[in-house]
Amino acid sequence: MLAYFWSREFLLSRAFLWPLFLVNLGGTIYGYIWYESQLIDTLDNHPLWQIVFVPDSPTASLFFTLALLYFLFPSRHPSALAKVGRSIIEALAVVCSVKYGIWAVSMILAGAWQGAELNWQHFMLMASHLGMAFEALLFFRFMKAGLAALVVATGWLLLNDTVDYTYGVFPYLADQLDDDLNAVRAFTYGLSFFSLVAAVLVWRFRKKV
Repeated sequence: MLAYFWSREFLLSRAFLWPLFLVNLGGTIYGYIWYESQLIDTLDNHPLWQIVFVPDSPTASLFFTLALLYFLFPSRHPSALAKVGRSIIEALAVVCSVKYGIWAVSMILAGAWQGAELNWQHFMLMASHLGMAFEALLFFRFMKAGLAALVVATGWLLLNDTVDYTYGVFPYLADQLDDDLNAVRAFTYGLSFFSLVAAVLVWRFRKKV
């Protein structure tokens, strides 16, 4: 019975996909609202082009939300360009969700370990971000993206890391982590590669659609 809830039949049913889509869409919107103060600060104190690199988790959630639309509204005869676009979006959905899902939880726990106070929002964020990583890997076995798209998506992650820590537009950290920025930077870069490896492992063994 439990196996049914992991099956393609259940996970790709519209009765499941629509609520999942709405939850991710709502979480994406909430995420951009969460970044409001940093977005405003970036607009006021940084070049406009850097704004794209600020809201990491909501953008990851946005990619996954868009990827769900391919299941909800499948195209019977997509063009070559549409196929490439789908592959890139799906690859970004997977590697970004895995990376930032784990990153957010790690940073919250690292701050708490050094004395930062946890409240209900932190626990909510940890649960939702773990969900991001889990759902991305769970659904990747049904997606079209392959190794080349995963490499391109990881290139985006590494570019994002470079901009974040070169120009100081990385997500706000607990004050207790201010003196650990070099370690945070190294961990962030490392997670980009970890996300690629995790996605490749799923890609290697996934079920073909």
